[in-house]
Amino acid sequence: MVLTLAFFEFIGFVPHGYRASFISKELQNNPFFVLLLLFFFFMVLFISSSLVSTLLKRLRERISQLTELKKKLEDNNMAIKLTSNVFNEGEPIPDRYTCRGVNVSPPLDWEDVQGTVKYAIICEDPDAPSGTWTHWVIFNLPSINTSLSEWIMEREEIDNGTKQGFNDFGTIGYRGPCPPGGTHRYFYKVYALDIEIQLPAKITKDELLKAMDGHVIDEGHLMGLYSR
Repeated sequence: MVLTLAFFEFIGFVPHGYRASFISKELQNNPFFVLLLLFFFFMVLFISSSLVSTLLKRLRERISQLTELKKKLEDNNMAIKLTSNVFNEGEPIPDRYTCRGVNVSPPLDWEDVQGTVKYAIICEDPDAPSGTWTHWVIFNLPSINTSLSEWIMEREEIDNGTKQGFNDFGTIGYRGPCPPGGTHRYFYKVYALDIEIQLPAKITKDELLKAMDGHVIDEGHLMGLYSR
């Protein structure tokens, strides 16, 4: 009734103010009219609240999607291309670079990253039975170097100031893949750093990662497979 009166008042069939007069009389003469008005009021409030809640939920979902998309884009942008001329991404690592062969480090090449002070490389096996197993820790490679030839000697420090840390075999330098069984993945990871690591040789992977925290400009990896 109130909506009908409002419509007639709007189009001019009833004089302005008639609706207010009608409501005033109804409030005085019909207590049920008050309940009806309250019912409609709370219905409108409930519907409005539900709509707002739904809109906020969809907005939060959209923000979450955009945040995830931004993270993926940032992750894609942060990817130094790391390659080797002896195996490609996802391919088997030749025996020469494993415990079956000479067990020397493979040749690696990576893209130059502007603003780099030093590079660091870590090789690890995430499929080892006891947890991720470290095969190589090498750091403070000069920024002018974007490659390593094969067979980096197992020394604490190389002529150009590059240092090597402990692998999980307890030795300095590189020790190649040697899984107890099955096929394992081996990740050669390169990090472009905005600082020189102020630590001596013979550090562990965890010590290197802690020192690099907050100083990684870019990173990338090359994954090879090996089976025994």
